[in-house]
Amino acid sequence: MSMRAVILAGGKGTRLKPYTITLPKPLVPVGGDLPILEIVIRQLSQAGFDRITLAVNHMANLIMAFFGDGSRWGTKIDYSLEESALNTVGPLTLIPDIPENFLVMNGDILCDLDFADFYRYHVSRDNDVTVSVYKRTAKIDFGVIKYDIDHRAVEFVEKPTYDFDVSMGVFCLNRRVVEALRAGTPYGFDQLMVDGIRRGQKIEARPFQGFWLDLGRPEDFDIANEKYEQLRPKLGLAP
Repeated sequence: MSMRAVILAGGKGTRLKPYTITLPKPLVPVGGDLPILEIVIRQLSQAGFDRITLAVNHMANLIMAFFGDGSRWGTKIDYSLEESALNTVGPLTLIPDIPENFLVMNGDILCDLDFADFYRYHVSRDNDVTVSVYKRTAKIDFGVIKYDIDHRAVEFVEKPTYDFDVSMGVFCLNRRVVEALRAGTPYGFDQLMVDGIRRGQKIEARPFQGFWLDLGRPEDFDIANEKYEQLRPKLGLAP
C-alpha cells in the first residue's frame, strides 16, 4: 500500500527563540544531534511512507536545501510552498495531487506512534478525519471554589488536577475534506474540527498511550534535549 504524508513545516517557531533566530524550527537539532524534522522523516520512511510533502514557508530555502528529494532517507520528498501563512490546514489546499487518504502532522512532534497502523486504521474506518489524541494532566495552582446562582459556596478544591485528551498534532484526512475548502485561504485545525463536528462529518479520536512530546513547547524541547540518549530507541534511531 502506497502511503503519503504531509508535514507542516512552515511556522516561524517563535516559542523556541533563541534557537530559531538563525535556523527554521524544523532544522533545530535535538540533543545536539539530528534536526527535529529529520527524526520525523526517518520515522515515516521506516514506517513505509514512500512519499512525503513538506509544506514550507518561513526559511523555506534552507529546509529544501537540507532535505532535497529525500533519497538519503529512502523516500520521495517534495514541497508545497506557501507565499503567505495559511495556518495548519490551509496549506493542504495547495497540493494538487493529494491522495484519497493521507497522514498530516506537525514538523515538531516526537513520538513513538505506529504511523502506518494509524493510517491503516483511518482508511479501514472510512473516516473524514482521524485524530491521534493523548491524555494530558493540567494542575491548577490555586484553590478552586464553586458557587451557585446566589454566589453561595458549594464546593472547594485545593489545587485540583484535570485530565484532558489533546490533539497530538498528528491526524489523517480524506481528500473530500480538503476539496470542500477554498484553495489558498487560511484555515486552521481548530476550524476544521469545529466545522466538521457541526456538519456531521465522520471524525474519530484515537487515543494513544505511548511517548509524545510537542517540541513547539519550550518545556518539552528541554525534556527532549536532556533525555535524548534515552529517547533514541523510542524514536527508532540507532544507538
